[in-house]
Parts: sequence; structure tokens; C-alpha cells
Amino acid sequence: MNYKIVKSETIFKGRVFELKVDEIEYDSGNKGVREVAIHPGGAVVVPVKDDGKIVFVRQYRYPLNKFLYELPAGKLEKGEDPYTCAERELTEETGYSAKEITKLGAIFTTPGFCSEILHIYLAKNLTPGNHNREEGEYGMEVYEFTLDEINRMISDGGISDSKTICGIHYLSLLNGK
Repeated sequence: MNYKIVKSETIFKGRVFELKVDEIEYDSGNKGVREVAIHPGGAVVVPVKDDGKIVFVRQYRYPLNKFLYELPAGKLEKGEDPYTCAERELTEETGYSAKEITKLGAIFTTPGFCSEILHIYLAKNLTPGNHNREEGEYGMEVYEFTLDEINRMISDGGISDSKTICGIHYLSLLNGK
């Protein structure tokens, strides 16, 4: 690193993230400011049914004021293992539980200003059940798509959520496509 932190201050602590502002000084003597959203991270699940269809949710996203097709996902609780989060979110959002959950990888969502890491899991051998949605998820709907349908939706802009596109890419790599 070619800088030192002169001052670090958390200026906001919310339910989802914190905002930290660091004043830095480069080895050259120049000064800079870094604003960082501190996020606990989360887990994303690629639920694949025995027939090959992939389970999605369609949910309203307040910051965008629109509904999006997405893979099931959620925020890590403090100290929570991402695997546990993946299991919880799969059931909470879709009602499915999985006999087999395997980590596919992890992504940095916006490393230019945010510390969020999303852990992506493949869920197989699914068993249907009852969902347990949070209040903000009550309008959520469950859909099933083939990989070809999903790829067409990505191509035509019907799926634009980055964690979902990454999860589908990991699945495609696993399937050799």
C-alpha cells in the first residue's frame, strides 16, 4: 500500500450497512478521502430441481422501484456462516429445502466502495415446503426456468441482477457450458 490512514470515522450505522469515511495520505504527501459502505455480506443460492429447472424469485426492489427476477439470497447475520445463511434464505424465500448444498464461489459486489462479499451456493435434491418470508418479502413470487430460458432473459435484459447473473455463470461453468 502506498498510503496511510490519517483518520477513520463511521458516520452512519444502519440496519443493512455502515458508512465509513477515511482520510488518507499517500506516500507522496497527497491527501485523499475514501468512503466505504461496510456490509456483512450474504449468500446466494442456485436451486436446481431434479428436472433441471432453476428456482427463481421475483421481488420488488425499493431502490429501483421495480420488480426483479433473482436467485434466492439474503444478508448474513452477525457472525453467521454463509452456508447457514444459504440454507435459511432458500427455505425462507422459496419454501424449498436442499439435501445437497455446495459452494460455487464468491463475488465482490462493488469493490470500489463496498465491502460486501456474496457467497454463491448450488442447491440440489430439493424438497418443497412452506416459505417463511419477512414482512418486506410478502409480494415475492416463485418461478422456475430452464437454463436456456434464463440465458435468453439475461440477453434481453429480463434478468439484470448481478448476483443472479454470476450464480448462473458459475452453474454454466460447472455444467461445462
